[in-house]
Amino acid sequence: MFESAELGHKISKEEYDKEVPELRKNLLEAQLDLRDAGKFQVIILIGGVDGAGRGPTVRLLNEWMDARYIETNAMSAPTEEESAHPDMWRFWRSLPPKGKIGIFFGSWYTQPIVERVFKKTKDADLDESAERIIRLERMLHDEGALILKFWMHLSKDAQKKRLKKLEKDKEKGWRASKVEWEHFKLYDKFRKVSERVLRRTSTAEAPWMIVEGADARYRHLTVGKTILNALKERLAGKKVEAAASLPSALPPIDGKFLIKSLKYSQATTKNEYEKKLLKHQRELREIVEDSKFKKTAAILVFEGSDAAGKGGAIRRITGALDPRSYRIVPVAAPTGEEKQHPYLWRFWRHIPRSGSFVIFDRSWYGRVLVERVEGFCSDADWMRAYSEINDFEEQIADNGVTVLKFWLSISKDEQLKRFKERERIAFKHFKITDEDWRNREKWDKYELAVDEMIDRTSTDVAPWVVIEANNKYFARLKILKELCAHLKKAL
Repeated sequence: MFESAELGHKISKEEYDKEVPELRKNLLEAQLDLRDAGKFQVIILIGGVDGAGRGPTVRLLNEWMDARYIETNAMSAPTEEESAHPDMWRFWRSLPPKGKIGIFFGSWYTQPIVERVFKKTKDADLDESAERIIRLERMLHDEGALILKFWMHLSKDAQKKRLKKLEKDKEKGWRASKVEWEHFKLYDKFRKVSERVLRRTSTAEAPWMIVEGADARYRHLTVGKTILNALKERLAGKKVEAAASLPSALPPIDGKFLIKSLKYSQATTKNEYEKKLLKHQRELREIVEDSKFKKTAAILVFEGSDAAGKGGAIRRITGALDPRSYRIVPVAAPTGEEKQHPYLWRFWRHIPRSGSFVIFDRSWYGRVLVERVEGFCSDADWMRAYSEINDFEEQIADNGVTVLKFWLSISKDEQLKRFKERERIAFKHFKITDEDWRNREKWDKYELAVDEMIDRTSTDVAPWVVIEANNKYFARLKILKELCAHLKKAL
């Protein structure tokens, strides 16, 4: 895989000096066209062998283009704050918005490769990481991002010569550190592991470009021309087509829906509710105060029919918690900034650190519910969202976070009753809008969407708990009981 990057590619100084001015002009023009169009972002990953010119290449790109529209991310070992979140959290926070270029000097490839070389993981773990990366990059591509991946390569002899030369350089000697020499001793292992990863993750949506790094002029021209060509093609409207999506589910031929089969008659009296509420809240507080909980975290997702009582249920949970230990994230239509990033970006920003709760009042499921039914996204967007959401939740759960999702369901008649009550009572007017009435007209479409959502996204690591919510006392107690049970199991 690396043979063509060990041929001794070179560019003369005369040819380099001749080509660079035009290349820089064209790169800058393409970058400004990208900024003005604002339709997609560019994600550039710079990886490769120590001493192969990764740092100088990143610096040169910032010099050749307008650095105001480039976000450079030097991703080294995770900080204490980053280690308290899922692995991908720090990368999602650093993704560039549409119209800009994001350069990652060190990326989501670095840790899986290094851990395998140092035998902290096995081949199966490496392959699993590669598959997860493929899904991530496919999702970014499907969201419109242009992904360019450069691997700077040196032969073993060339790397040794480079490190020795750097070692003698008074100004650059620090670049030939003890770590670089330790890596050189493992050159063959790094090569083998890197080739395995690159081979698996070079896809149509995000192919790897292997660049020989021995000659700086050759390296710089190759990277610069590749970026320019890719930018021109995308700005001209050329894009690799997204992978085929799963077909949409059809309504059950026997007319049986999960939501329609719920027993809405279940109820709890007010007296019984008040007694059990305190019991469950005390139990929840004891769980959260347990020292074991400090090593984990919890994400609660509340979705449901309009007027199903999500807000009331959330307040009964937070009533048992220290205000410093939780955040409530109300999710509405995406802001202008959020629209400039891939869909899941705004949710990754709120993933909790260890020892805390985050409660989402509405969530990432808007894509397969409201956006699907109302036509706010394409069919391909919401159909591929199921696998993207499952992968997102799995990554969070793998980091020790308990993910629990509640769907609060009420009957159509009960919703009508609550809507009329909100219109009648002055202090509840804010709870009813014209949009609520419009959504009600599409009741059957939402039922189908909810059934399909639960079927496709209720997993062992992030289950859905369906709550019969016609009686608010019954619903709140069931939610608290289920929450305590899942947290106990997790601990």
